[in-house]
Amino acid sequence: MKTRITELLGIDTPIVCGGMMRVGTADLAAAASNAGALGVMTALTQPTLEGLEAEIARCQSLTDKPFAVNLTVGVVASEINYDDYVDVIVNSGVKIVETAGRSPEPFMERFKAAGIKVVHKCVAVRHALKAERIGVDVVSIDGFECAGHPGEQDVGGLVLFPAATQALKIPVLASGGIADGRGLAAALALGCEGINMGTRFLVTKEAPIHEGIKQKVVEMDENQTRLIFRSYRNTARVYRNSVADQVAEIEAAGGDFSEVHGLVSGANQEKAWSTGDIDAGMVTVGMCGGLINDIPSCKELVETIVSDAERIINERLASIAR
Repeated sequence: MKTRITELLGIDTPIVCGGMMRVGTADLAAAASNAGALGVMTALTQPTLEGLEAEIARCQSLTDKPFAVNLTVGVVASEINYDDYVDVIVNSGVKIVETAGRSPEPFMERFKAAGIKVVHKCVAVRHALKAERIGVDVVSIDGFECAGHPGEQDVGGLVLFPAATQALKIPVLASGGIADGRGLAAALALGCEGINMGTRFLVTKEAPIHEGIKQKVVEMDENQTRLIFRSYRNTARVYRNSVADQVAEIEAAGGDFSEVHGLVSGANQEKAWSTGDIDAGMVTVGMCGGLINDIPSCKELVETIVSDAERIINERLASIAR
């Protein structure tokens, strides 16, 4: 299955395992890349520059396939020197970077000088157009269904994906609400060159989270997420657990972020991921959790998605069009 994405990034399938905080380790990135997708490590999962350098080296030892490093800028409440993280990424020899959060413009000159391809995640077409102007190579556009931060426009993928592809000249990845071959076939039909999945890769054998959390996603339906932080203009889609409900109640009562910070702290999130207690902290998951029914390996997942998409395109759609 060849698209502009596979050709540009040197990968076998038009599938990206998007960067996920605390989950995007060398193990998951390498497993996704070895399966023919593009695995993505998350730089800020590593608390130190030395840790990031070592984790990139570990990923390079686990795969000879292309992988990317995600750098999310401006959404972590700490004094991060992003220039230092960029230096580590550039010096490591990594050739693909996924950026998110604020514009990657301050780092583009260094990325380009190092021959690095930049995939930038956006939630609106106007942001995607700005990313194209500053020279990113690929835009990954997040529909309203996505996990994490869908923005404030609430535009679903069925509209947002073709809106982006008709506005942009560079390749577009569809992100949000996609978990299987049907989603890949639909994304291609809407003009995208591939898909970027987080939640679906979260529920794989190689994902470094507790099996209890994976099982909760398998059991959930499409209504089991909740939007929080809307009143703070930083909307996040998370699993609907007791923490999400408490945050929503505090917001509804007019509480400011300081009143919910303890509930959604990184320490509590880590407790949920590591212990399997779904109510221990904020658990980021997308609506496509309602489409997930098993816990495959990355290899099994990628093979199934591609074969199902090919069957839909070559058999079902071709027969309808006759």
